[in-house]
Amino acid sequence: MTSAGRPISRRRLGALAGLPLASFLPAAQSADLWSALRDGRHLAVMRHALAPGNYDPPGFRLGDCATQRNLSDEGRAQARRAGDLFRANAIAAVRVFSSQWCRCIDTATLMGLGKVTEQPLLNGFTGDREAPRSKQVEALLAWIAAQDPLPPLLLVTHGIVMSALCKVSADSGEIAVMRREANNQLTLAGRLPTA
Repeated sequence: MTSAGRPISRRRLGALAGLPLASFLPAAQSADLWSALRDGRHLAVMRHALAPGNYDPPGFRLGDCATQRNLSDEGRAQARRAGDLFRANAIAAVRVFSSQWCRCIDTATLMGLGKVTEQPLLNGFTGDREAPRSKQVEALLAWIAAQDPLPPLLLVTHGIVMSALCKVSADSGEIAVMRREANNQLTLAGRLPTA
């Protein structure tokens, strides 16, 4: 239903289906999520900004950006906008941790929110076996639980890691605001677009 009480047409509903969930956030809910990031009980998990393609080329190497899929001009601009969003919402400094892939490090660096520290637990998963993924997520959750709550954490990672950790399918540059739970688990508080 629309705000006027009329049903949404199938064509309009189909067009909306392709948009990220965060596109539908009312401004008040978005403000609540930014406020949550300042309270010490939440953290931000971000998928790297736009890096066209799906996978890295065969034989890619960490530390050698020429062998990896990298941010496009649009992705670099998206990363800068994401940093601007943090500052516009009174979060000028965070503890920034990144996957070791160049597109994640570049996203985190271009945001300009502080020193970027590489965290291998945020790296993309290798192989298709579930057991190594589960162990990496378990280790990542334990590492997060051991971190001081303030200043807030910003974790820049990959879509596949966000899916396993946050239980969301995130668009490039999208931020999941996660609430820390007492049992070392995380609960999704909401999602913030940066596009």
